[in-house]
Amino acid sequence: MAGRVDRDAVAAIREERVDWRFKGLPASVAGMTIAEVADAGLNLFEDGFTPPVMTIDAAALEHNLATMADWCRARGLAHAPHGKTTMAPQLYARQFDHGAWGQTCANAAQLRVYRAFGVSPVLLANQLVDPAALRWLAAELDRDPTFEFACWVDSVRGVELMTAALADARRPVDVLVELGVAGGRTGVRDRTAALEVAAAVAASSALRLVGVSGYEGAVSHETDPAALTAVRDYLVELRALAVELAEGGHFDGLDRVIVTAGGSAYFDLVAEVLGEPWPAGPAVLPVVRGGAYATHDSGIYAYQSPLGTHPRLADAPPLRPALRAWAQVTSCPEPGLALLTAGRRDLPYDNGLPVPEVVRRDGVAVPFTASVSAMNDQHAFVRYEGAEGLGVGDWVGLGVSHPCTTFDKWQLIPIVADETVVDLVRTYF
Repeated sequence: MAGRVDRDAVAAIREERVDWRFKGLPASVAGMTIAEVADAGLNLFEDGFTPPVMTIDAAALEHNLATMADWCRARGLAHAPHGKTTMAPQLYARQFDHGAWGQTCANAAQLRVYRAFGVSPVLLANQLVDPAALRWLAAELDRDPTFEFACWVDSVRGVELMTAALADARRPVDVLVELGVAGGRTGVRDRTAALEVAAAVAASSALRLVGVSGYEGAVSHETDPAALTAVRDYLVELRALAVELAEGGHFDGLDRVIVTAGGSAYFDLVAEVLGEPWPAGPAVLPVVRGGAYATHDSGIYAYQSPLGTHPRLADAPPLRPALRAWAQVTSCPEPGLALLTAGRRDLPYDNGLPVPEVVRRDGVAVPFTASVSAMNDQHAFVRYEGAEGLGVGDWVGLGVSHPCTTFDKWQLIPIVADETVVDLVRTYF
């Protein structure tokens, strides 16, 4: 069953007035609603957009949403995309349209955005120990009896802090024991510690254990055979922990146990390990949480994804990069060097620099081979060879690496079909 979002709240996004807050948009649209701008059929290059402008390709976005939904459905996997990638309720609604089970967030601030738009179920992929956040959560659970929520726990101390903060809560907060890896980020480091945390939850008056969770992306960032074996071994251990907890009675009385893993790099291995038949006992809902798939990219996920440039899966079409930034050449101070009107304020740089893909001049976009060698706050340094280079005033289309640090730089992003704006996506970071 697909998750839900408040469709009226999502529709109301389009009634917000456009003004100077939204970089890249034409000055002529000031005062119009987002809906009016979306319906105006504006051309990205002829109607006053000012570089830099981040765009989402409409066809690639729809392809990616449908591809991942079909792939999960065929394997009996529930999908709770990590919505922190986009923080865009309009895209959450489209993910739910394609059958997503829920949404995942990383902290209380993101959770409050989700709930402002009625998102449920929600997985919070961290241990939530702040008393103010927990009191707000308890009130939200009381306010909406249909709201489904669960977060991670990875320490006895965390359980104690949560229990104390939730002393007056009417509904128990569902939690999953998180299994981590040595040297990685959060999560217990071994099964013994996991069993201790589970016992602490069982003794808590405010918490209910509903499953186990993990993040296999902490194991490796590579795709060679040794890396894939290490990721698979971690997932096997995650599965074994779920089985041991079930055999120990920790899930007695539950209709369903959640076992969840999966970023955007190894969801094929998650399906392989967690999608296998489970022993008799409570029904297991395997949940994959990849979020970057929606727009994919031209960098880290093009390299890592099972449906990337070098796919590990043959039973689904590759994902398509949907993000493209457009910037203008503002200076050509020396041969082979061009400076673009986009930098770290506009483009991600934490997992690879942007990639020049096309140059547009005289109304035509053509492929162009170059590289971004560096970026500062407002400029990208493009290096190229050959006489047929870049000229001041040219528009350059850039593929980006890592959508998770792309969306946070843009409050309103045009969705385009070719060069025509067909919609706009509002983000809430």
